[in-house]
Amino acid sequence: MARSPQWHDGGFVNPQPILNNWERTLSDLFHSSPESTPRMPVVVDRIDPKRFATPPEDGLRVTWLGHSSTLVEVDGHRVLTDPVWGERTSPLEWIGPKRWFPAPIALDALPPIDAVVISHDHYDHLDFATITAMKDWNTTFVVPLGVGAHLEYWGVPASRIVELDWWERTKVKGLDIVCTPARHASGRFLQQDKTLWAGWALVGSQHRVYYSGDTGLFPAMEEIGAKLGPFDLTMIETGQYGAGWPDWHLGPEQAVLAHRLVKGRLMLPVHWGLVTLAYHGWTEPIERSLVAAKHDGVGITAPRPGQDFLALAPPPVERWWPDRPWKTAEEAPIVASQIPPKLREGHPALPLLPVPPQGTQAAKPKTPNAQPAPSPVAPQGANPTVATPQAAPSGANPTVVNPQGAPQGTNPTVATPQGTNPQAAPQGTNPPATGPSSLHSQGASPTVATPQGTATSAPLGAGTQLATPQAAPQGANPPAMNAATSAPQGAATQPTTPPEMTAPLGVGATVATPHE
Repeated sequence: MARSPQWHDGGFVNPQPILNNWERTLSDLFHSSPESTPRMPVVVDRIDPKRFATPPEDGLRVTWLGHSSTLVEVDGHRVLTDPVWGERTSPLEWIGPKRWFPAPIALDALPPIDAVVISHDHYDHLDFATITAMKDWNTTFVVPLGVGAHLEYWGVPASRIVELDWWERTKVKGLDIVCTPARHASGRFLQQDKTLWAGWALVGSQHRVYYSGDTGLFPAMEEIGAKLGPFDLTMIETGQYGAGWPDWHLGPEQAVLAHRLVKGRLMLPVHWGLVTLAYHGWTEPIERSLVAAKHDGVGITAPRPGQDFLALAPPPVERWWPDRPWKTAEEAPIVASQIPPKLREGHPALPLLPVPPQGTQAAKPKTPNAQPAPSPVAPQGANPTVATPQAAPSGANPTVVNPQGAPQGTNPTVATPQGTNPQAAPQGTNPPATGPSSLHSQGASPTVATPQGTATSAPLGAGTQLATPQAAPQGANPPAMNAATSAPQGAATQPTTPPEMTAPLGVGATVATPHE
């Protein structure tokens, strides 16, 4: 890692430093939108595993699973991006941001996966319970520098982990996977920026897909488009933004600009619709993305969670989310710092406003409608499953616990139950989170959070066993880095072919539960 151009003074850095406005962040915390969490059940399409038996007609099909988790079928290959099946995006199972609905498909019901790509190690992108359930799969994990240590510590064989620096690439069964730059940060618990963050380009024999990962706007997006584009589909992060940290996340308008900079044809907004990690209304990212895309003449799609679509023939946008108050780009602009003005030219949907000065309070959210929103209705012929989110009191200002979008350097305080003494991971590693109840088998009763905060636990995936790992000795050496880390800069790293599985996909997966 030390040989990486992104490594300086003991950590990874961005070419354009990310700026934070602490006073604005604190102000937004106390003026967060009362619509940041759904008040009504979210429409979810339950996925029939049989759909994957038929290859996509045009060679490119994508299923959005919520937030940044997608299943991409491209030119005969299947790739999972940032798979999160856990119930909370948190180091602990009993506190932290909770997902609004169970995963649309059980983990052990997925078809064989060729590659799993991880953008960075924040909890809403790298999920302990999901990775440990997948550790025996016959798949290749492609990750940025340093992230492989987490996977190895959780039981994934080093031979099935490929670590890459920006602009490096590897081939997985003929699919070219390229690690692209991003402008973000990393860290789990108290460690910050010791692992790299990245986006990904999937280059097949006929189609190309770009996944931004978490990122703010940065000039090298033009270089990504020039070197690897044009892309048939871009999956761009659009949610969990804030004026107090404008360089951490794009926001909807800059997401549309990013799509244009990398030379995308169709845009899929991701990083929204599953969990509350910021202070804006939960429907605001998609509402503003649609407005910006229309202004810029950009093709955009907005599938329901669990819905698949053909990227070359996407269905028309259907409003499956409720009509709730949200702020426009003019009311709550997200404008990255240190960006050349020329980069923004020809983008009429982007408000050319400066970042609000420190101490400026966010505008008061629009007053919610007096009548509750009607329950979302799925399009005719669909058979959606609805999950009830944990509802906040009407008009309340929900407090976001440990948001992944919080400014760099924030060390969230996590309460520990009285009398408990959690086992410490080896020095230099990160404590794992506990397993989710949403890893249930197809047909099992999902976990549904009620307004009182209770939940009904469903069984884990078929054949899944619970195992309690032994605590490593205090002060033990951290896991060894993957061999790909030491590859020469710019060299193509080839994964070692993993052994064939002896059990069906997902069956027999072990979910480790840390000591309490």
